Amino acid sequence: MSHLPDTDTPAGPFEGPEKLLEIWFAPSPANLPDASSAVDGKIGLRKVPRQVWEEMLDIVQCKVLSVVQGTEMDAYLLSESSLFVSPHRLILKTCGTTLNLLGLPRILDIAKEHASLGSVYRCFYSRKAFMFPEKQQGPHRDWNAEVQFLDNIFPEGAAYTIGKVNGDHWLLYMSSPGDDSAGGTAPSSPTIRQRALAADDGEGVPVDTSDDLKVDYTIEILMTDLAPEARAHFDTSSSPLDVPNTDPTAHAIALSSACGISELFSPSITTLDAYSFLPCGYSSNALIRWRDDAGKNLSTSGEGYYTIHVTPEEGWSYASFECNVPLSTCSNHNGIPDLKTLVRRVVDIFRPGRLTLTLFISSEENANAEDEDGQSAVEAAQRAFRAALTLPRPWSDEASQKENQKPGLYKRTDKINYEFGGYDLAFASFERRS
Repeated sequence: MSHLPDTDTPAGPFEGPEKLLEIWFAPSPANLPDASSAVDGKIGLRKVPRQVWEEMLDIVQCKVLSVVQGTEMDAYLLSESSLFVSPHRLILKTCGTTLNLLGLPRILDIAKEHASLGSVYRCFYSRKAFMFPEKQQGPHRDWNAEVQFLDNIFPEGAAYTIGKVNGDHWLLYMSSPGDDSAGGTAPSSPTIRQRALAADDGEGVPVDTSDDLKVDYTIEILMTDLAPEARAHFDTSSSPLDVPNTDPTAHAIALSSACGISELFSPSITTLDAYSFLPCGYSSNALIRWRDDAGKNLSTSGEGYYTIHVTPEEGWSYASFECNVPLSTCSNHNGIPDLKTLVRRVVDIFRPGRLTLTLFISSEENANAEDEDGQSAVEAAQRAFRAALTLPRPWSDEASQKENQKPGLYKRTDKINYEFGGYDLAFASFERRS
């Protein structure tokens, strides 16, 4: 996202990197007190009226632009990024100088008043290092102040810095599970049952196995220094598209198709909501129905999301991609790309000078879900990151063979695997080769 949907332009540069707050009130919708007594087909937090969320967002200092209601969650597109509401979980992602954490006390009150959810199962807060920290307000002026704010609510919380303190790094705060017996749950990730996919046969054809894996999964791709030709797509004021920029939704949908965003996942399983800002900037939410039985069983999930936000101005260009659809590390399946393919698709759209990738997966599944070489899922993800960005692309004809024998466009500058309580993290940074 770059600017509010009006003609006013903020003074100075815009802070693209988002603050990401995620609150779980139960391990799954099946654990909610009203699980068997839906109101208009909705339970838990999804019963909360839009107006109530809008009042909370006034505290945060952002506005609702549009809403898409899925089978398992509601996706709110905001003037500064996104809000996702599931029955048992809320995800608030905001950029700029929004006061993300100041919305937390009101969220807790809303959950108690409207959904009888009086306690928090887990809370997560994370962000990339700010480009312009001096512009932040309230507790967001300093990481230590953010930690102190959260510690006052969650006395048993823990804070982490991952990556180079004097370079690209990522900050994470997590509370302890509200019920240790229920086990940990990763940020942004549903508890699901997925058929394991063995290594492909070289043609992208998955080999089905009889083992089921329970996967908790979230990937983020955080990109800076976008290529000029990529940034030009999101300069709404001089857009070459036939759709007028006075219709921000129609323009954004056309832009999504033109630059390849609409093809990240199969359109047949995707519900896309998008917005083009004036004079520049773009945001989108997509709900991905990755299982045919999505919404039919409260104990499992079959619907996920991805969200994209773009600040294209030269000097502080930034784009983010976040997705909680479980991806194989080795093969495409039912319109869902494998991890390497998705990373390449996203990076090809924005062609950043630098990027950071993070992947969360539950610790138990990371230990159990080993690929054919005996690597954990986290290490397999690191291998997929490297293959997507640093290795030559496969070539399909003799004319392109010589070109594709060159090294990949990027070199890896950092690689960290981290074990937290309840789940593990793969963190990697890359920069474009000179």
